[in-house]
Amino acid sequence: MAAKYKTPGIYINEINNLPNGIAQVETAIPAFIGYTEKAEFNDNSLINKPTKISSLTEYINCFGRGFLAKCNLLSNKIANNGQEAVKINGNNYIIDFANHQKAYMYASLKLFFNNGGVACYVVSIETYQNKDNIVLDNEKFVRGLNLLETQIEPSLVVIPDAVNLSKIGCYHLYQKVLQHCSNMKNRVAVLDVFDGFKPISSQVITEFRQHIGSLHLNYGVAYYPWLETSINSKNDITFKNINLNLSELSNLLPEEAAKILIEEFINESQPINGEENLHEALLILSPSYVLLIEAVKKVLNILPPSGAMAGIYAMVDQNKGVWKAPANVSLNSVIKPTIPISNSQQEILNVDATSGKSINAIRSFVGKGTLVWGARTLNGNSNEYRYINVVRTLIMVEQSVKNGLEPFVFEPNDANTWKNIKSKIENFLLKLWRQGALAGSKPSDAFFVNIGLGVTMTANDVIQGKLIIELGLAIQRPAEFVILHLQQQLQNS
Repeated sequence: MAAKYKTPGIYINEINNLPNGIAQVETAIPAFIGYTEKAEFNDNSLINKPTKISSLTEYINCFGRGFLAKCNLLSNKIANNGQEAVKINGNNYIIDFANHQKAYMYASLKLFFNNGGVACYVVSIETYQNKDNIVLDNEKFVRGLNLLETQIEPSLVVIPDAVNLSKIGCYHLYQKVLQHCSNMKNRVAVLDVFDGFKPISSQVITEFRQHIGSLHLNYGVAYYPWLETSINSKNDITFKNINLNLSELSNLLPEEAAKILIEEFINESQPINGEENLHEALLILSPSYVLLIEAVKKVLNILPPSGAMAGIYAMVDQNKGVWKAPANVSLNSVIKPTIPISNSQQEILNVDATSGKSINAIRSFVGKGTLVWGARTLNGNSNEYRYINVVRTLIMVEQSVKNGLEPFVFEPNDANTWKNIKSKIENFLLKLWRQGALAGSKPSDAFFVNIGLGVTMTANDVIQGKLIIELGLAIQRPAEFVILHLQQQLQNS
């Protein structure tokens, strides 16, 4: 309707000749599901409430810190899963978690932020504050996963504590996660191999492929092996992390000075910070205690890689773009993979001729550190959805275009609307092509947008209110195999 002017003067009307552009959606905002120390902010419970945070400090304020895990001392004749034995008082012991003592959520969040993570969602399904153990419940994980159906922003799903369920429970949950991602169509699952700290020869890879299922593999990516990290420092570990009372610890340690100190601590009234002072004194008086603390620290620092990989995704997306493969990238706060992987072993991970379930290797290279050395989805036999950056780029384009076209709902289904829509999408894809997301020497080689009567729609489609758009994209694929042909030129006589 034309404006009505009643007062003499000069009036300016700004005419917008360019339609609003399509904004690129966020691509690396993971949702972490698991057990936390607490779940409260401003006296409001955060249990089963997806909560967005932007820093580790914010996580600590809302969800607390890590679980005080306890480790058993086992005779190396009883249990030896490849751990190094620690020699105390002439006896060799293997350090391993006591039952129901594992919780990887807090450590995985630290890995996420240390490796480039910026923001994420946290779904606390239960708290462990003032509890001596954690009994995991598969149904609580599924309930937390279902809560993400109402959240549009998360683009990754990470459940570090899934590996602490039983083997069957873990893979049952993984199947639920893949189904969830397929239903939502705007996120992918970053999965850990169950018992991924064990060598390939222990059948962990074979079991992963057998139990993960065969559905929705486009939406999953897995990494192996687990990581030996530096997340927990020596200052984070005390005798409280050893599943012995003080009398048992005194009997274990051979140093007489340590025995006397512990005995005095037990018999006398304990001052403020008494346990901390006892720990510091034992570090000075007992070399055996130092060895024990170091061994416990090493066990607590063995972590599944999903949290670190979520951070790598965020870092690569921020610096290069979602279309760049998150591979050939070093990991922070990581000492080395728990299992060294050779080229021949990576062939087993990379290619599975039967099922196509590729598993990405994390490898250590001399002079380079620990690198992510793979970027395949679980659907490794698919030519279209083999690479995780291709899948995530497609998701980004689909969601961005979907959001950008919402203003056209209930607009006239005519040529003017089709022209505006095509212009918006082409401008968006042209920008992506210039950034390097799409392959092709010119835009027409990189993408096409088709829309219109007789092109993508029939007259009956228009009558029924359908507006159909056809997009074609040439997404960049990583140079996974760089092959050099060398020829030696002999000197002419």
